[in-house]
Amino acid sequence: MPYDPSAFPPFAVTVDLVVLTVRRHALCALAVRRGEPPFQGRWALPGGFVRGDEDLATAAARELAEETGLHVQDQTGPAPANAAHLEQLATYGDPKRDPRMRVVSVAHLALAPDLPAPRAGGDAHSVRWAPVNELLDEREGEHTAPLAFDHARILADGVERARSKIEYSSLATAFCPQEFTVGELRRVYEAVWGVALDPRNFHRKVTGTPGFLVPTGGTTTRQGGRPAQLFRAGGATLLNPPMLRPEA
Repeated sequence: MPYDPSAFPPFAVTVDLVVLTVRRHALCALAVRRGEPPFQGRWALPGGFVRGDEDLATAAARELAEETGLHVQDQTGPAPANAAHLEQLATYGDPKRDPRMRVVSVAHLALAPDLPAPRAGGDAHSVRWAPVNELLDEREGEHTAPLAFDHARILADGVERARSKIEYSSLATAFCPQEFTVGELRRVYEAVWGVALDPRNFHRKVTGTPGFLVPTGGTTTRQGGRPAQLFRAGGATLLNPPMLRPEA
């Protein structure tokens, strides 16, 4: 069958970013208030259109920097000490997801330790860290109006990806500083899963999982109380046995 251009109308490709961090013991996502139509004034995930000379990872990093002033290290270059984890999440292509035109979005998931307060830029009117439960709440209110586009679905998918991956991988350490305590790592699991964990059982599991944590030889009192042993992420990418998620 010969190629017929009229049978394939043009469409745009965008990147949307689910950027997660743990702040004040809560799992938070980055949200921008849109400064332009459509959905002007509504909260949304950071993102934008992919340029003709960009690959998807480059577009995702550029949009994050333009709209928020934050920088995420992708996996193609040397990773600084505070590098964030970045991976593709899923593709969203409902023909009616964007009222302007047919738009296919390739969502990315970024995870990092307690990130600084972001700054608005690009077409974002303002930007903030918000608890994911608040952003996914569909009640109308100052901070609880539904997210623009299909971003509530994308955010929910990103949160579930993070929740499931920390069961069987070392991804939870991406939320921690370069050196951290077992207590700090436990609070990451509690924030992401939304449950309380027994400190002694958790300590036994994570320190007994081969390749998960490596002692640094140092201690810290930054959380008060007695000095706590410091660890860094080990070389394991898959956890055996896995850290099974308890029921909320």
